[in-house]
Amino acid sequence: MTALKLLLLHHLTINNMNWGTKITIGLLTFMTFIVVLGVLMINSKDDALVDNDYYEKGINYNEAYNRKENVKNDLATPEISIVDHTLLIKFSHTAEGTVKLIRTADKRLDRTMILSTDSAHQFQFPITGLASGLWKLQLDWKNNEKPYLFEKEIML
Repeated sequence: MTALKLLLLHHLTINNMNWGTKITIGLLTFMTFIVVLGVLMINSKDDALVDNDYYEKGINYNEAYNRKENVKNDLATPEISIVDHTLLIKFSHTAEGTVKLIRTADKRLDRTMILSTDSAHQFQFPITGLASGLWKLQLDWKNNEKPYLFEKEIML
């Protein structure tokens, strides 16, 4: 019986309001929603999609582009595979530089290693302990003082 009384009271209250009151309540509800979203955005952790050094990367874009073109022109695209929880990268020649594994979902999980190939022109890195999912692999190396840059998204 009390539920019926509450429903009847609610029905009478909504029907007795004029259109101006209903619009005001709707606007206040929307404004409250926007303010709550703004507070949540301000209090959230840093955005992982933004680089801290984006300005420097923008200035050096032409250099990075030339290094990527060197990979294409010299047919130096490395072969990437995962064998027994090990990331295996095969190069066409000896290579020395850096390997970066960038986790797009969480910047704190990024890894940087020094790249130095063995006699078979390979580099191996154990991936046990790394979070599974999408990673961006960035290889930056030199061969005979010629710089190369290769980027690829991989699933671990």
